[in-house]
Amino acid sequence: MSMLNLELLKKAVGGDFAAIRRITRLEPQGEKVFPPTYEGGEYADEQRLVRVKDDKGEEKVEAVETVLLDSVQSQANRLELAMLRAYDNGRIRMPLLQVNFGGEGADPILQEVGRITALEAPHRMCDAIFRDSNHSGVPFREAAIGAALNNVRTANATAAFSLCPTALLFGFWDSTGPRGGLGAKVQRALVSEIVGYQGTQKVVGKRTASRIDPTEIQNNVDIYKKADGGWTFDENEAEKNKKGEAVKTKPSEINHGNIVPSFRHEDKNTKKTVLNHGGVTLDYAVQNTVLSLAALRRLRFPVSGTVTQEADQAGRVTLAALGLAAICLLDEDGFDLRSRCLLDGKPGAFEFVGRGETLGFSLDATAACAMLAEAAAAARTAGLPWNEEPVVLEPSAKLSRLVVESRRKAMAPGSEGSED
Repeated sequence: MSMLNLELLKKAVGGDFAAIRRITRLEPQGEKVFPPTYEGGEYADEQRLVRVKDDKGEEKVEAVETVLLDSVQSQANRLELAMLRAYDNGRIRMPLLQVNFGGEGADPILQEVGRITALEAPHRMCDAIFRDSNHSGVPFREAAIGAALNNVRTANATAAFSLCPTALLFGFWDSTGPRGGLGAKVQRALVSEIVGYQGTQKVVGKRTASRIDPTEIQNNVDIYKKADGGWTFDENEAEKNKKGEAVKTKPSEINHGNIVPSFRHEDKNTKKTVLNHGGVTLDYAVQNTVLSLAALRRLRFPVSGTVTQEADQAGRVTLAALGLAAICLLDEDGFDLRSRCLLDGKPGAFEFVGRGETLGFSLDATAACAMLAEAAAAARTAGLPWNEEPVVLEPSAKLSRLVVESRRKAMAPGSEGSED
């Protein structure tokens, strides 16, 4: 199987194939794995159809139990972070929009926030973080560089290409821009997810929650909540209720004492008692990754108001190379999805698919990064802007204040999310 080169990628993007696909089979590294939990502590499980061979070697379709291990959105975030690490290490060069919260003289809380890039913000270049920041003292979406995004659409993607090309790969909706809900939408072109296959029978484990306190503190001591947070033995320092009485608390409510082992807990959202899900036993897992070349072919890249086939092709090929680099860079990170959800497996083979035919090729991160640089150079030659210096914004005064005041309240004793 030959290594992919830029000429072959150009032909594929030009119309020879509909997509690039890769399927990677993964094995759990442990007796069971822990999927992500959703509201109510539930796993996202469902039945899916797979093709299997019976005793006679004949193929048939069979329903099997599956559970989602990493969603499309989560995989997109991992791909973006893999690109960010490669960017910071100098392995790839690309346009990158960012906000610097830690400027000279900034509040220590803002210094801690530091830099936030479009590869980290939930809504990429359209995130409210950028909307509420300034470029050279002007609100971002009013400054020339940000106002250009107001006219971005599938048929006019040049501004997004020059400022945040990954938004054209992973999709966006400019709902925070000046047009609100009527803002531009571009579909995802790169989609990946990881699904665990359990066979015809679902096997779900149980998990206990417990804590043993070495001090053996019991709940038989009278203590009180303090008005300014924390706790006290002194009724005079205690928080008072509407009747003027000191508000009591228990050692267990301030994280002292034992917790009896239990299979259940109270869901914070519903206040209902639910099971502590204890992971699942899998036969295997599959990462299915698809880069839609057909979706990229819908994008147009006018230069100075003029649409040319050369610029359109160069922009699409660069995005395809960027997507392939992201996939290969994520391979280097491995598949440690969360605590007790470690998977491993040899990356599957890449293949072009189209019109019922496939064509396999090989590619690694080093070759993919080199191909991206070559594709970007060709895009610049075609007149497309590919700025390799980051566009750095400054948070507006009100955004800075919002971040600082929100975090200070979260850190205050007795507040939700803080520890007494």
